Amino acid sequence: MKRREFLQGMVLGLLGESIAYPKSDSADDRANKAGTDRFPQTMGMPGPFPGQIIELKSNNVIVQNRVDPDIVRKMVDRGMIELTGASTPLKAWQFFFNKDDVVAIKVNASGLPYCVSSPEIVLEIIRALNLAGIPPQHIYLYERYTEQLDLVGYYAVVPERIRVVGLNGSRQELGGFDKNIYAERSFFGEEETRSYLAKLVSQVVTKIINVPNLKDHSAAGVTGCLKNIAYGSFDNVARSHKIPTTRTKTFIGQLCSMEPLRSKTVLQIMDGLRGVYHGGPFARNQNYLWYPGLIYFGTDPVAIDRVELDIVEAKRKEAGAVSLWDRSPENLAPETVYIENPRKNLFIREPEHIQYAGSLGLGVYEMEKIRRRQINVT
Repeated sequence: MKRREFLQGMVLGLLGESIAYPKSDSADDRANKAGTDRFPQTMGMPGPFPGQIIELKSNNVIVQNRVDPDIVRKMVDRGMIELTGASTPLKAWQFFFNKDDVVAIKVNASGLPYCVSSPEIVLEIIRALNLAGIPPQHIYLYERYTEQLDLVGYYAVVPERIRVVGLNGSRQELGGFDKNIYAERSFFGEEETRSYLAKLVSQVVTKIINVPNLKDHSAAGVTGCLKNIAYGSFDNVARSHKIPTTRTKTFIGQLCSMEPLRSKTVLQIMDGLRGVYHGGPFARNQNYLWYPGLIYFGTDPVAIDRVELDIVEAKRKEAGAVSLWDRSPENLAPETVYIENPRKNLFIREPEHIQYAGSLGLGVYEMEKIRRRQINVT
C-alpha cells in the first residue's frame, strides 16, 4: 500500500466519512478505477455504503445442518452485485480488490463446532478473490486462537497456499501482536492495561474481509461485525468483562476505530446460515441453535449489527428468553445455570456498544436511516 493511500484512508477513518464517488461513473467504472489516486484503495469503516445492507435469504441453503455450496455461490454473487451495483460478480469484487492486494479473511471460530464462519462461504470468498486476480499466497484466513482453527478444520478445507493464521500460539511467524499499536484502558485494576493489534493486520495485509456469525453474546449482547473484527484482531481483550460487569460498551468501538484496522476492513459479510440466540459467542448448548439461512453484505458494521440485534432479540422473545436489554440483578446467575436457562444472564449485557460505535462514525445506527434490501434466493 502506498503511504499516500494509507494516510488518505486514515484521515477518512478518523473523520468517520465515506468516500464520495462521482455520480457520473458506473459501478463498473469504479471497479476499474479502484486503487488509483482518484479512487483510494483504502475504504475502511463505514466504507462507501454507509447505512446500506443487502440481506440474502434462502430456505434451501441449509437442510439438516448441511450447507448447499451452489446456493451459497448464488447468494454471494447476488449480494455483491446488489451491494455495488456492478454488472457482474467479478466487477463487484474488483470494486474492492485488485491484483496487488494482500487480503485477510477474519473468520469467527469461537462457536465451534456448531456455529462458525461457514467453510462454504469462506471458500466462495477465496474463489472470488482468485478470479479478481489475487493469488492464493496473498490470501490469509485468521482468528485469535490456533486451537479453534484446528478444531474447525479450516486448514484441511482451504486451497493450498492459503495461509491460516492463529494469532495466539501461531505455528507461523505471522502470528503475534504489534507492540507499536495498542489501546490502553484499565477496567478492573488489571496489571496489563494494553491490547495490541495483530502484526498480520498492521504489517502484512492491505485489506480485510470480516465474516462474523449471527450470535448473541453473554457480555456484549450480540457478537457481530464490530466485536468480531475488534476482539479478534487485538490481544488481551477478555479483561473488559468480569462477571457480572462488562465494559464492552465503549471498548469495542475504541478498538474498531484504531488504525490501520479501521481503514483496512473494507467488506462485511455476516454469516447467518446458522445462528445462536443464547449462550453465545459459544455454542455449547445445541438447544439455542437455529437456522435462519441468511447472509448479509455491506461495508457498514454498525448497520449490520443493528439489524442483527433485532433479529436475535426477536428470536429470544419467541423462545421465551430474557431480553438482551434486561438489566435486572435478580436475573443474574452462575455460568452453569445461565447456559441451561435462557431466562438468566451471566453479565449485565451491553448491546449499547453498537450505538456507541455509531457515535464514533463507524456506521449508521438509527433504523430509520438504514436501507435494508431483502432478497430471496432459491
